[in-house]
Amino acid sequence: MTGTGQAWRRLRAYPSAVASLVLLAGLGLLVAAAPLLEAMLALDAARVDLFNRLAPPGPVHWLGTDELGRDLLLRLLHGGRVSLLVGLSAALCTAVIGAVLGLVSGFVGGRVDDLIMRCADALISLPLLPLLIVLAAVDPAKLGLPESVGNSANFSLYRIIAIIAIVGWPGVARLVRGTTLSLREREFVQVARALGLGPARIMFRHILPNAASPLLVATTLAVGNVILFESVLSFLGLGIHPPVPSWGNMLNGAQELMHQAPLLAVWPGLLIFVTVIGFNLLGDGLQAALDPRAAARSP
Repeated sequence: MTGTGQAWRRLRAYPSAVASLVLLAGLGLLVAAAPLLEAMLALDAARVDLFNRLAPPGPVHWLGTDELGRDLLLRLLHGGRVSLLVGLSAALCTAVIGAVLGLVSGFVGGRVDDLIMRCADALISLPLLPLLIVLAAVDPAKLGLPESVGNSANFSLYRIIAIIAIVGWPGVARLVRGTTLSLREREFVQVARALGLGPARIMFRHILPNAASPLLVATTLAVGNVILFESVLSFLGLGIHPPVPSWGNMLNGAQELMHQAPLLAVWPGLLIFVTVIGFNLLGDGLQAALDPRAAARSP
């Protein structure tokens, strides 16, 4: 049986991880199909209808409408597209930055290692959520960006991805560095050096593939954390700005209507909870399935 087949067999031994994978795949398909569902229902998720605000669930609006008369189901699906895009993109960017810096730090060593690790230690020592809040509150105009860029609908989305990637790489870098330190003295690396291969080729062709398992687990776990951070920032008005929907800013818009229409807060909050828990359980299952020690214990 191949390594991938063995990992899948071990993953199936964790029903919670398999259930999370199925749930997240289904949720991904739903949010991807949001434009199709919008066309089928002949509705516009962004259309404001003040005469139909806070309508209850019905045959036209399956989950009712929000405070501006917009279809709640479609808003949730479009918000899921944004929240999942931010989570996946920021986690991938964090993984790429952390993997490159961790490889260089562990393979080169010396002053380069010291410099990268001291920067990582400095970022790790800072409280993450307050740091994200401070960075997200910075006025783009004071950074020299044109006003048209700062006021664009998608700028807040790209800013959140960039901020989380910039401050989130130290954990991945330390993980990859530790793996690189244990691999750089292995025989296959020594053979590659003896054959005259360059450092970059050794790092990315020989060491990185062997560090892929812990990197995959760390990235999976990071997606849930990123979605949670984005939701908190958007809830505070510092993340994704309307009219671009996200689960976080939908919660922000529903907080003043908790008594009048509690479902406006329940649905996005429930989706955030389920998605974050799903990625965490999937990450735990992948960690167990890809752990060599677990493979040695498996029958």
